[in-house]
Amino acid sequence: MYFDHAATTRLDVRVLNEMMPYLTDEYGNASSIYELGKSAKYAINIARMRVASSINCNSNEIIFTSGGTESDNLAIKGIAMANRFRGNHIITSKIEHPAVLNSCKFLEQLGFRVTYLNVDKLGRISLNELERAINRQTILITIMFANNEIGTIQNIKEIGKIAKKYKVIFHTDTVQAIGNYKINVRDMMIDSLSMSAHKFYGPKGVGVLYIRNGINFIRQNDGGHQEQNHRSGTENTAGIVGLGKAIELATSDLERYNEQLKVLSDFYIREVAGKIPNIKINGDLNNKLSGNNNVCFAGIDGEKLVLALDKKGIYASSGSACSAGLINPSHVLLATGLTPNLAKGSLRITFGKENNIDEVKYLIDNLVEIVSKLRK
Repeated sequence: MYFDHAATTRLDVRVLNEMMPYLTDEYGNASSIYELGKSAKYAINIARMRVASSINCNSNEIIFTSGGTESDNLAIKGIAMANRFRGNHIITSKIEHPAVLNSCKFLEQLGFRVTYLNVDKLGRISLNELERAINRQTILITIMFANNEIGTIQNIKEIGKIAKKYKVIFHTDTVQAIGNYKINVRDMMIDSLSMSAHKFYGPKGVGVLYIRNGINFIRQNDGGHQEQNHRSGTENTAGIVGLGKAIELATSDLERYNEQLKVLSDFYIREVAGKIPNIKINGDLNNKLSGNNNVCFAGIDGEKLVLALDKKGIYASSGSACSAGLINPSHVLLATGLTPNLAKGSLRITFGKENNIDEVKYLIDNLVEIVSKLRK
């Protein structure tokens, strides 16, 4: 039973069916000028239009990448380097994905200054602190839309307003939000965003970087002139086609999908809180991703809990998939004020469209038993 949809999702069979021709007969290089290449180029352009339609931008503002990590790197490093003549100050938060935090640390080595905003106990940044942090040297704000560990959603539209007020470029990592939340880059005043297909039932190894027309940035890999000369390398045609289909499906019925996940999450949190003592529910329960549930169990180790659940056929996570195997407690949970010992006892349960209430009951029954044994 799979409860780790924040780590990755199962490839939707409808997505696979649309990809198959480009894995077999339609194998042309999209940069080739003969018919087989033109066919691949046409398929990529259809996917580009699908992505643009889903977030309300122009199709020429979409750049296909290898995933969310590359998109974050390309946006943050590319925008910072291209706008260095304007200033050298970047603002982010303490709970960003490592792709963002490590990109910022890299830029610090090049002489950029980075402000890491605090978050409250629910994982929310302070808009007042953000505005106070802006100065004449500020060129970029990068704040994630929704946190991958605790699900908290930031007030993105207000951040966009502040960025626009001070003429600062605003980038947001929407890897967890796409497919779970309706995003309109024009309405939210987002200048750049990152996404990854495998988080919304698409294939692994393909993502998107949106950058608004007029934003200067420097590409980060040299080579050919693919993706409007912004991202060199032969296009992953099948993956791009899959991403286009996946985002079309994911954004077509968001309300019903979120309603389904909320029913499962509400039941899970209510049962766990009622049956297991000494727990800490993390994140903003009133403003979070519907399927994301992060709970700390005092007195136990989260990785041991995950391994014990695995023996019962239950797949879950003790935090970010990118940090699995690390012995340090979650930087996200520490930033919200948890002690290291309590943070180490976290379990992240993230529901998806295949899950049902009977599976959640099975999860809860085993969780009650396992937590009790580990505590003893």
